[in-house]
Amino acid sequence: YHIINHPTIRKFIGPPLFPPLPIKFPIKKMLLPLSFTKFAFKFARIMKNEPTYSLLNTINYPEDLRQLSVDQLPEVCDELRQDIIKELSCNPGHFAASLGVVELTVALHYVYNTPYDRIVWDVGHQAYGHKILTGRREAFSTNRKLGGIRPFPSPEESEYDTFTCGHASNSISAALGMAVAAERKGERDRHVVAVIGDGSMSGGLAFEGLNNASSTANNLLIILNDNDMAIDRSVGGMKQYLFNLTTSNRYNQLRFKTSRLLFKMGLLNEERRKALIRLGNSLKSLAAQQQNIFEGMNIRYFGPIDGHDVKNIARILHDIKDMQGPKILHLHTIKGKGFGPAERQATIWHAPGKFDPVTGKRIVANTDGMPPLFQDVFGHTLAELAEKNKLIMGVTPAMPSGCSMNILMDRMPDRAFDVGIAEGHAVTFSGGMAKDGLLPFCNIYSSFMQRAYDNIIHDVAIQKLNVVFCLDRAGLVGEDGPTHHGVFDMAYLRPIPNLTISSPMDEHELRRLMYTAQLPDKGPFAIRYPRGRGSLVDWECPLEEIPVGKGRKLKDGDDLAVITIGPIGKLAARAIERAEAETGISVAHYDLRFLKPLDEELLHEVGKKFRHVITVEDGIIKGGMGCAVLEFMADNGYYPEIRRIGVPDKFIEHGSVQQLYHLCGMDEEGIYKAITKNELRMDAPVESCMTAHS
Repeated sequence: YHIINHPTIRKFIGPPLFPPLPIKFPIKKMLLPLSFTKFAFKFARIMKNEPTYSLLNTINYPEDLRQLSVDQLPEVCDELRQDIIKELSCNPGHFAASLGVVELTVALHYVYNTPYDRIVWDVGHQAYGHKILTGRREAFSTNRKLGGIRPFPSPEESEYDTFTCGHASNSISAALGMAVAAERKGERDRHVVAVIGDGSMSGGLAFEGLNNASSTANNLLIILNDNDMAIDRSVGGMKQYLFNLTTSNRYNQLRFKTSRLLFKMGLLNEERRKALIRLGNSLKSLAAQQQNIFEGMNIRYFGPIDGHDVKNIARILHDIKDMQGPKILHLHTIKGKGFGPAERQATIWHAPGKFDPVTGKRIVANTDGMPPLFQDVFGHTLAELAEKNKLIMGVTPAMPSGCSMNILMDRMPDRAFDVGIAEGHAVTFSGGMAKDGLLPFCNIYSSFMQRAYDNIIHDVAIQKLNVVFCLDRAGLVGEDGPTHHGVFDMAYLRPIPNLTISSPMDEHELRRLMYTAQLPDKGPFAIRYPRGRGSLVDWECPLEEIPVGKGRKLKDGDDLAVITIGPIGKLAARAIERAEAETGISVAHYDLRFLKPLDEELLHEVGKKFRHVITVEDGIIKGGMGCAVLEFMADNGYYPEIRRIGVPDKFIEHGSVQQLYHLCGMDEEGIYKAITKNELRMDAPVESCMTAHS
């Protein structure tokens, strides 16, 4: 019955010969022999390309996984990989990274007693398999959706998520802290594992953690997931070093067994063990004519090994589990493993959107006639400017495709640098170029620029160097959640002297601000713009200078002033139009353009004329543009009633940008309500809300 009524079969045999049975599923199941029923439903799932999971369906938590035999682990990996493919084909997320660590994820939860034992993931792009195995398989369809499970591991979501994830290179430091805490609390049976990728290993924080781990008493295990990728291809000397690094697993096992025997015989203590390790490392380096940076720091090194042989990984983890001292296990993996298109084009399949899980064809929306992405306008404009200005250079920390710096890289490869996951270095490197006469455009996601705050101040702003900071993904970014929302930049950049801070309302303004920033002697110049599409299909325009610190009046009005900065001004314009049409209120609209320096002439006009002002920004309201307006009004003796619209003083969850705008009252409806709110009392005299400007 189920086979005959399957749509694929009916293509060949025509309509069914009998109507659907008017009985419930349990009765149908009773009417057929049990074995045939199982066969029929399994066949139907195969016809629908729905995988069957004989083992994964029995695993709700890692303790269920640990009931299986080692020989069953490869099948668990196959089923887990198929489940990730199936789920992400219709509910997009970070795809290729999670496929690449399936075997490692299974082996870790099989060998270690999680959640008592700690697994600390770096970044968290690769943790979907971890989430599925730790009680969240049924909820996984809500991943990255408003109110659903989070895009990255979070201790607020599960006890199996040991530390906040989202930004790179922090796992070693966090895990070392946990290892020290376990020792301090007498929990000497608690194991701590840090999982870090080769891309994250290029970050300075990772080396700081390694340096401390080498000199602090701990039994930390660091697992290096080496797939030669970050989001784009890994770059730099560490990439080449890891590519060349080899050591004998047989040698490591012999050394481990020998040390255990000598300990038992009383011939070896901890101090002698460290001395012997240093001697052994020196002899090995001499024989192999190869230095091992990890063993040079007294961190035991194992590998590299095949990261897709789950049985071997489990065996090695079991063997080194109780070794004393810090250790590193080096795995070679393939990003996108098990899904051909992702293996061949890992960058595209990092977060591919929806796709057909059978054919691998990506389901891409038709964008014909739509405005471009802000990042693409940046990329094309930068290349256009670089053709005319030979001093312009491009710098990005491991995000060339994410920020469209790859456009300049393709056209002028000698004038664009991917420095790896190293935001602080990206800023100081840019400062060094600027000091000797070049003009770097340093493109960093807004939330990642937080990691380079001191570098902005110490290495660029103090010297008034001509560096253009292009802050992509500024504002609420959507499904990536609180670790990626770029909402703090205006507040944390505003106090820095010598720094110009700007935000374009549309693509034309972005191009003109970029042109302005590359003119001589502009000093440090920040341009923030959001993720996603702009508003202008015809985005190309003449490149003209915008006077620094000069805003613009978009619309005149008499009753109320709305001051905006950035693309959210488009929403405000629609809200103003609706409010005027429905209530008869007269609303002026000002685009501030520059948060620093402020357009004082514009703000004097607002302060003298209006007793009600609304500020709208896609950023945190504590310390942001609204605060700057409040400060100006207070400093200059104006006392209008000012209502600030922006991100409230809390971390905002994940969801679509439209949903999050609505949550924060920043969407068109929220702005409309603020404009038309009854408390505005349009008949109150202006003199009661302000004093004369001195």
